[in-house]
Amino acid sequence: MVVGESLRPNKADAPRYIPIAEHGLIGDMRTAALVGTNGTIDWYCCARFDAPSVFASILDADRGGSFELAPDVPARTKQFYFPDTNILITRFFADNGVGEVQDFMPIVDDSREADRHRLIRRVLCVRGTLPFSARVAPRFDYGRRAHTVSSHGCHTVFESPGLSLSLTSSVPVEIDGPDAWSSFKLHEGDAAVFALDRIGGGLEPRACPATEAEELFGATVRYWRSWLSHSRYRGRWREMVHRSALTLKLLTYAPTGAIVAAPTTSLPEQIGGERNWDYRYAWVRDAAFCIYALLRLGFTDEAKAFVHFLSGNIRPEGCAAGPLQIMYGIDGRSELPEEELPHLEGHLGSAPVRIGNNAVQQLQLDIYGALIDSLYLYDKWGEPLSSEHWDAIGHLVDWVCENWDQPDEGIWETRGKTQNFLYSQLMCWVAIERAMRIATHRGLPADMLRWGRTRDTIYRRIMDRGWSAERKAFVQHEGDTVLDAAVLMMPLAKFISPTDPKWLSTLDVLGEDLVSDSLVYRYDPRSSPDGLRGAEGTFSICSFWYVEALSRAGRVDEARLAFEKMLTYGNHLGLYAEEIGRTGEQIGNFPQAFTHLALISAAFNLDRALG
Repeated sequence: MVVGESLRPNKADAPRYIPIAEHGLIGDMRTAALVGTNGTIDWYCCARFDAPSVFASILDADRGGSFELAPDVPARTKQFYFPDTNILITRFFADNGVGEVQDFMPIVDDSREADRHRLIRRVLCVRGTLPFSARVAPRFDYGRRAHTVSSHGCHTVFESPGLSLSLTSSVPVEIDGPDAWSSFKLHEGDAAVFALDRIGGGLEPRACPATEAEELFGATVRYWRSWLSHSRYRGRWREMVHRSALTLKLLTYAPTGAIVAAPTTSLPEQIGGERNWDYRYAWVRDAAFCIYALLRLGFTDEAKAFVHFLSGNIRPEGCAAGPLQIMYGIDGRSELPEEELPHLEGHLGSAPVRIGNNAVQQLQLDIYGALIDSLYLYDKWGEPLSSEHWDAIGHLVDWVCENWDQPDEGIWETRGKTQNFLYSQLMCWVAIERAMRIATHRGLPADMLRWGRTRDTIYRRIMDRGWSAERKAFVQHEGDTVLDAAVLMMPLAKFISPTDPKWLSTLDVLGEDLVSDSLVYRYDPRSSPDGLRGAEGTFSICSFWYVEALSRAGRVDEARLAFEKMLTYGNHLGLYAEEIGRTGEQIGNFPQAFTHLALISAAFNLDRALG
C-alpha cells in the first residue's frame, strides 16, 4: 500500500495552494476530481472532463471554488487508495482522535443515473472524538457565472445557468452567502455522508443515506477490482503498473472511448511561467502508446473502444485537402478554440489560465506514425482490421508519401518557427513501415513499390542529415546540433538497432547533456527556442523512454536503477504530472496519461530484459 503523509495546519495558517503532487484523483470515466491531502476537492468539472469547472481553487484559491472537508483541529494527514480501486481515503491524525474521508464516484450501468456524476464523501471517526467542518463553495463556469443557493429539506441546491447541483448531507447544513457549510462532531464509530449530484433535465434531487453510501462503496470496490483482475501483468512492479492502469481507466471517457491527456488545464510547467495548457482532449499521438499499454496488460475492450473513437472521428479521405488534426474533443469535435481566463490568477500565480488549445491547428507529422502504429498493434494483438480501416490507412500513407519532408511544429508543439524535426520524419517512416507490415501479413492491396521507395528515402535522409558528426549523436532537426530526447524513440520504434554504434553514441551524449539523476529534459530551450518564455522541468515520459532505451541497449542494471529512481519521483499515490521540477516537485497537468503509459511500457520491457 502506498501512503503519503503531510501536516495539516490551522486553517488561518494554511497555505493558499498545496503542491500539485499533494492530490489524488477520483472519477466515473466521464469526469474527474482532484482531492488534496488537506481534504479539499479543488478541481472538478461537471458533467465531463472538458466541461467548465465547478471547483477550481487549484487555479485560483479565492475565485475558483472548492469543497472543503476536514477536522477543525490540527492533524497529520495520510492519503492512500483503497487497495486495487480508485476510491481515495484521506486520514487525519489529531490529538483526540483519528478520522478519515472516503472519496469516490460510483460507477453505475444505468445511463440516466450516470448523468448524476454523483460524488460521495463519507466521513468516519475511527478512534476518539473529532470535530469536523465542511464548506461547499461552487464557482460555476470557471468562476464566471453567479449562482443561487436554496435549502429544500435535506437538500441544498446550487443553481446556475446551464448547471445545477444538489448537496445531500446526513448532518445539518447551513447556507452562507453563495456557499453551504456544516460543523459537526463525530465520536468513535460515527459516520457522516455528503453527496453532490448533478440535477435538472429530469434528474431530481435524491437522498444518499448512510446505508446507500455503504452499498455504493462496496459496489465501487467490486467494479474496480473486477476490472483490474483482467490485467495480465505479473512482473516486479505490479503495484505501480496497476496504479497506472487504474489511472488510465479513470482518464477514459466511457461514452466514446477517448482517453484524455490529463484531467486538468493550465497547471504550470514552470511555477510563475506561461507554459500552461489545456490537456482535457484526446491526442492522436497518444494512440499508439495507449493501444500498446492496454493490449500488453490485457485490456482489449478499452483498446477496441479507443480504436473505434479514432476511426469514427478521423477522416483520412480528406487528406488530399490537408493534414489530420493532432487532437480532438472527447466527443470527437474538431473545434477547440483557445481562450485565456484573466480573472483567474493561476496556480501559485502562474498565468495565464487557458481553456481550449490552439495547437489543434498545428502541423505535426509524427501523428501519422502514431496512428498507423496503433492500428498495426491492434491488428496484431487485438482483432483483425476491417476493410474500411485498411482503406483509411491507404489514404493516410499516400498523404505521408507526398508530405513527409515538410517542416512542422514537432512532437513538443513548439510555438516558434517550423523545422524539419527528426522525430517527425522518424514517425513518417513508422507510418509507412507499419502499413507495409500489415499489407504483407494480411495480403492486402497496397502500392508497395511507392511506399517502399519513400520509406527508404526517409531512412537515408535521417541517417544522413539527422546525424551530427560534431555531436556524435542524432539531433533534433536537420542542419543543427541541438539534442532532443524524442530521438529515444528511434530504437523503440525499431528504426535502428538498440546496439547500433551510432545509437549507443547518441545514448551516451543524451545521458551527458539531457539527463539529471535519471530525469530527462526534452531539449534545452536556450539552444532551441520554442517561442515561449521561461524554462521547464524534466519530462517524465522521456525519463521512462530513457529507461527502455537503456534496457534495450543491454545496459540493464543502469535501466533498473533509473526506473527505481523514477518511481521515487511519483507522488504518494504513485501518480505523475507531466514534468518534474528542480527539487523533485510535480509540475504540469496532473496526472498525465502519457507518463503512465510510458511507465507501463518501461516496466514491461525492463521485466523482459531482466528475465
